[in-house]
Amino acid sequence: MVMSGDGRHGAKGVRPYGKPWISLQQQAELLSSRGLRIDNPEAATALLDHLSYYRLSGYCLAFELERHRFSADASFEQVDAAHLFDVSLRGYFDQALEVVEIDLRAAIASRFGQRYQAFGHCDASSFHSVEAHGGGFRHTAWMERSREETIRSRELFVQHFAATYREYPDLPIWMLTEVLSFGALSKMFAGMHRIDQREIAFRYGLQPQFFESWLHHFVYVRNICAHHGRVWDRLWSVKPRLPPHPGWQAPLVPTNERPYATLVMLGHMLRRVRVRAQFANAWASGVSDLLARLPAAPEAASRLGLPSDWRSHRLWLSSR
Repeated sequence: MVMSGDGRHGAKGVRPYGKPWISLQQQAELLSSRGLRIDNPEAATALLDHLSYYRLSGYCLAFELERHRFSADASFEQVDAAHLFDVSLRGYFDQALEVVEIDLRAAIASRFGQRYQAFGHCDASSFHSVEAHGGGFRHTAWMERSREETIRSRELFVQHFAATYREYPDLPIWMLTEVLSFGALSKMFAGMHRIDQREIAFRYGLQPQFFESWLHHFVYVRNICAHHGRVWDRLWSVKPRLPPHPGWQAPLVPTNERPYATLVMLGHMLRRVRVRAQFANAWASGVSDLLARLPAAPEAASRLGLPSDWRSHRLWLSSR
């Protein structure tokens, strides 16, 4: 099996790749031959020189009637505008995810450290045991990864600890949470005893099973953003579980496989970070303004998972 650009699996191809390299001008001519209107060929080749053909082709998909056949009114400028919209949208994801991740690091360090002390995470009994059951959390593997990330770290506090204390490469949990990747932090939460999960999840007004799913999804989205991947017009491969509350269900949130659901989730999280209340309002207001200026693509709203009356959701109303 091979994985597509959006994370979907497909059958392995059976023929060798034989397409030749083509110049920037030829790339623009190829798009034009498929029906994309290019009023300024020089600007088009300049953008292709910056983005690369295959990054740009992802933004072309929304303007195609079928693969490699553009709608009659599709233009290169519209495709570029969709790319710029995506840059702004990804920026809002990045901003919110940073606040969420930092807050979660502090929450886990505080609550886990209080209950199990500095090196409680080194003891498998501090987590629910699934070592012998397949799938889920693996304490031994998680500890190995934690030590690897500690050794790779160049943080001054890690260097000081290594030179001073014999426990290295194990760190106190309140240090380790600053070194762990977001993915390793998410796995740690997934491995916690339910009582510990509840204390952290309730901080964000969620039940543990939903918060665990949200973290997994946030790690996936953050990885896309870290590689400057397209979030506009994307189907999520890792879908979050949405609470069975009317505010999280259709018609207010039509689907969990499009970016709009994630924006609502992030807005919910930000409002639980009390010290960042002003940022949460500004973020929600900025997202609302951006969503009011969708790309000129067919069915643009549904490509983001936007309901027709999305402005009526309390998240956007409360930002005004």
